Order: sequence, then C-alpha cells, then structure tokens
Amino acid sequence: MIEYKTVEKQAASEFVEKKSRFIGHVKPVKSVQEAQDFINEIKMANREATHNVPAYVLLKDHLQRCSDDGEPSGTAGVPVLDVILKSEVKDVCVVVTRYFGGVLLGTGGLVRAYSHASKIALDAGGIVTMAPCIAAEIEIDYSFYERARILLEECGANVEDCVFTDRVKMIFSARDTACKSISEKLTELSGGRYSFVKTGEKYAKI
Repeated sequence: MIEYKTVEKQAASEFVEKKSRFIGHVKPVKSVQEAQDFINEIKMANREATHNVPAYVLLKDHLQRCSDDGEPSGTAGVPVLDVILKSEVKDVCVVVTRYFGGVLLGTGGLVRAYSHASKIALDAGGIVTMAPCIAAEIEIDYSFYERARILLEECGANVEDCVFTDRVKMIFSARDTACKSISEKLTELSGGRYSFVKTGEKYAKI
C-alpha cells in the first residue's frame, strides 16, 4: 500500500470562453465501471451539449483513458488527461462538457480551454492525500470525550463516527505510527479507563 493523491468529493466548476460554456465535472472513482457510470451520468444530464469529453486515471494497473468526443484529435481528451497526470491524482474521473457558443476557438484555444476546465474541476473536488492507515475504535467515558477527540485530531487521526451509549465509541483511522502515540496519550488522559481495538487496514485521508 502506497500514498497517493485523489479528489475528496464529486464537484463541478464552469467558465465561458468566447461564448462557449465549459463545465468541468469530477468524481473519485475506483474502477473502470465507476468511471464509465459517471461519464454516462454526465452525458445524460447534458444531452444538449456539443461535447462531453472524459478522462480518467486509476491507481490499479496505472490505467488511464481519454476521448476527444468529436473535438479535433488531441485538442480535448489529451489536455484533460494531461492536467490529471500533472496533478498526480489517481482514482479520479473528469468530464468536461462544452456547449458551443458559435465562435471557433482554434486548436490552441481548445487545448487551453479543456485544460483549464480540467484544472478547475480538480480544484473544486479538493485534492487530498490518501495513505495506508489502521482502522480502529476506542471506547471511553463521557468525561474524557472532548479531550480524547482533540487528542485524536492532534495525532493526525480522522474521526469518522461516534456512537453514544453508556460510553462513547469513537471510530477513526490513523497511521500505524500514530496509533502507539494515541494509545499512550489515552492511557495518560484516562488513567487506562478506555478500550482500544484495531479493526483493520484501509486507505484514509491524511
């Protein structure tokens, strides 16, 4: 398992260039099927658009694909893909929708427009770093909850959920190196009145 960059969420951003409307759509994806489903979703939602230009890069097998979707060869799909590759993001799909405004942009203009649409889409999705982490749970008394939450955040853990019953269960992910520090600090905080269980491994935002 290695660190990699991806986008945090599905998002879109747009601009107008010489009366043509460009919309950059982005979504994190894990497979060719997820990428294709997203591409089809955007095409269905923008059936009246002149072009819907897709590109995606997957971590698995270093797979990358793009299409010009009817634009002159090399002026659309490749620029969208190039921005993804230069941003070093993986497991991501970008679709740039163009509504033609009646003014030709030329080869250079198309490359710049599709590149910019890809860039603002990635920015809108929020680029984050994913790293191999330990998935874990702690249970602690209510009296220590707020301080435990702060402690986890200070140690770089992502608190993903909290379950409130007779005690508080905090579900989180953290780097393996941080887990030892978390355990030691929780012992100091609570006098050992907590439980700590590692539930597995996963990729998580750091």
